[in-house]
Amino acid sequence: QLKVVAINENLDLVHQNHVLFDSELPEFRTQGGVHVQADKLTVTSPVLMWVKALDLILDKMKDAGFDFSSVRALSGSGQQHGSVYWKKGAGQVLKQLDPGRPLGNVLWMDSSTSEQCSSLESAVGGAQNLTNITGSRAYERFTGNQIAKIQQSNPEKYNVFSHLDIITPSFVLGSGMNLMDIFSKKWAQPCLEATAPHLEAKLGAPLVSTAVLGEVSSYYVTRYGFSPDCKVVAFTGDNPGSLAGMRLREGDIAVSLGTSDTVFLWIKEPRPTIEGHVFCNPVDSDSYMALICYKNGSFTRERIRNERAGGSWDTFSRALNATPVGNDGNLGIYFDTLEITPSAVGVYRVNEQDQTVEGFPGEVEIRALVEGQFLAKRVHAEKLGYKIMPGTQILATGGASSNTDILQVLSDVFNAPVYTIDVANSACLGCAYRAAHGKISVWSAWGSKFVC
Repeated sequence: QLKVVAINENLDLVHQNHVLFDSELPEFRTQGGVHVQADKLTVTSPVLMWVKALDLILDKMKDAGFDFSSVRALSGSGQQHGSVYWKKGAGQVLKQLDPGRPLGNVLWMDSSTSEQCSSLESAVGGAQNLTNITGSRAYERFTGNQIAKIQQSNPEKYNVFSHLDIITPSFVLGSGMNLMDIFSKKWAQPCLEATAPHLEAKLGAPLVSTAVLGEVSSYYVTRYGFSPDCKVVAFTGDNPGSLAGMRLREGDIAVSLGTSDTVFLWIKEPRPTIEGHVFCNPVDSDSYMALICYKNGSFTRERIRNERAGGSWDTFSRALNATPVGNDGNLGIYFDTLEITPSAVGVYRVNEQDQTVEGFPGEVEIRALVEGQFLAKRVHAEKLGYKIMPGTQILATGGASSNTDILQVLSDVFNAPVYTIDVANSACLGCAYRAAHGKISVWSAWGSKFVC
């Protein structure tokens, strides 16, 4: 879907809306907003659908009486890995190889570029070297590897591209591409050379996240009544947008406890590792953000609840309260499915004598699971350069954040207070904040609105 939010100068939400791609734009025949190609590996989305959705959502706002003339700045966020290709001298999006479908974007779900990932890592001396440069090892969904595949499979088509964009209409510090040196904030030449010829000229220069790109197009001034002075602030990816939306500060950590668990970190001195990602910070250009994903989240907690607490969260909580912090040295690692961080699978238990055991008593098993999950998050965060400091806060969201006993374990492991937050549409909201941040000169202008 496409979402929009508007905030006022006090950062209060004043409008929100959305367009569902499948049901409101059925002519594009998407499922979940995407087209899965015949190889079952390549996943794309039609660019023209996004363009039409933008007009549709602005029409909805207009019908609702939204005053576009009061908007002082706008920004946005989108999937940070996809790409859009523009034809030389034509000012139009090229068509995809499949007739009738615009090229637009190979989405984050795409897994068709394993060969290009291996080639890129080899070209720069291995996965860790690539991580040291770009903040991440090579991933199939990252833009650089998608570009390499297009150039290799159809060099003639690649040659007529005059300009490449990510989904968001600007390269905001190149996050999620495997192409930018995150420390110099410039394109990494070894990565460009390993990806495709003449790539730097097609990309343009990376931009800081507070950059004002210019004024809104006259099309939107005429059709919707935007002020011709409305500024467009550089867009960013969905994960950096969420960091801004959750209002993290240096030393804070956000933990999303859902089907999969995700950790967001604000760090000053990153140490990139192949387990996790380091991106440029969308709020402070002198800082960084880290992202760590864990596949075994709520489903694993629910399995142990069902097996050891009779399916009851109340019984699960009582078990946590009945066992001591540290679990008397009993520790468990529970990877029901192949984990992302680290790449491993299986269940491993170690008792207080550091001996491998086949099982724990019910209450011990429950605490071993929860402490083990949060200990892993702290260990991986610190490996990436995260430091707990005075004033550190943990912001918890997701389904399991409603269980205060689980959150108490999280607080114990990190030795920091935990707060729950309601961050619906956090990526979108964060970029409305960023619009205000980029247009700081009108920050206190009465009656101003900022839109994502």
